[in-house]
Amino acid sequence: MVRLQRAFRLLFIALTLVVAGPAGAHHGSTKKAIWGPTTPDAFRTYHALGAGIYEMPVNWRAVARRRPVKPADPRDSAYAWPGEVDVAIRQADRYGMRVMLMIIGTPAWANGGREGNWAPHRAADLAAFAKAAARRYRSVRLWMVWGEPTRQPNFMPLDPETPGARLTAQEKSAPRRYARMLDASYGALKDVSRRNVVIGGNSYTTGDISPLNWIRAMRMPSGRRPRMDMYGHNPFTLRRPDLSQSLFRPPTGYADFSDLDAVMRWLDRHGYRDRRGRQLRIFISEWTLPTDHPNHEFNFWVTHAVQASWLCDALRIVRRHRRLYTLGWIGLYDDPPKPEGDEVNRGLLDFEGRRKASFYAFRDC
Repeated sequence: MVRLQRAFRLLFIALTLVVAGPAGAHHGSTKKAIWGPTTPDAFRTYHALGAGIYEMPVNWRAVARRRPVKPADPRDSAYAWPGEVDVAIRQADRYGMRVMLMIIGTPAWANGGREGNWAPHRAADLAAFAKAAARRYRSVRLWMVWGEPTRQPNFMPLDPETPGARLTAQEKSAPRRYARMLDASYGALKDVSRRNVVIGGNSYTTGDISPLNWIRAMRMPSGRRPRMDMYGHNPFTLRRPDLSQSLFRPPTGYADFSDLDAVMRWLDRHGYRDRRGRQLRIFISEWTLPTDHPNHEFNFWVTHAVQASWLCDALRIVRRHRRLYTLGWIGLYDDPPKPEGDEVNRGLLDFEGRRKASFYAFRDC
């Protein structure tokens, strides 16, 4: 009997090690994504943190300052592809991480000489660039089409809504323009590889158009929804993440982290599905909690302890919920100090590279 009990005990320990892995080991999880530098030291840190996805932009405006002759060909002489993306892909591959590239920024030749936040006149121009980028970076499988187009600083022309009201015909023009851009890019990216995963929508907690109204209004001229594989949402929050909480500022249609279940319901109610007819998963590309003091970017800040605690809660929610694909933290380091003292201390490390409590929360939760 003693031998039998000891055998069962040894079997239990062995199974525990198989499930949990050796103490101190960290395996990259697609439930954890991060923005940050592309240096070897940074990628060693991402690996130590257990991040499975590295996120960065590829700026169409910077890559294609003049109109290409063959816009879907990455070898066209008009294209100046950034070496930093190649560095990031190599570093990510070394540590078994995936890369998510966010396409953003319109060249002046594509939008009538306006700034980069203005949409292209032709969705086909963006789609051709997306195809060229996918051919240039063939190992990349995660593609995001624009970041937070619900905000005027990121997307124009856009007429702001009246909070809490449904959109007027004029206000619907921005989400419908974006829908054409997304759908055309989806087709181009899938032409390169059916394995490419396209993330669209990409709303923000509040925005000049609320997440709810953006979801309602994104339609193609035919009336159908634009194609995408996942819906992107950046749910910055002033409260502890908890899906049991009531809606943030109803009836505005805003959605913070605790409202992610509501975002899922809105997507389902308004007819969004992937190409296989499945409910869309949510890709949280950007989320952070600034610490220490007021800053120039956010209207709130928290202590180091609260940053760590809320981050741990958020990661647990994402890990347990099948429709939450990943949590993208932005970024690795606090911003450099500014004379005004209003730098954004958003990092898991301080400006000098010292670990904050949130470093351990991201790694261990």
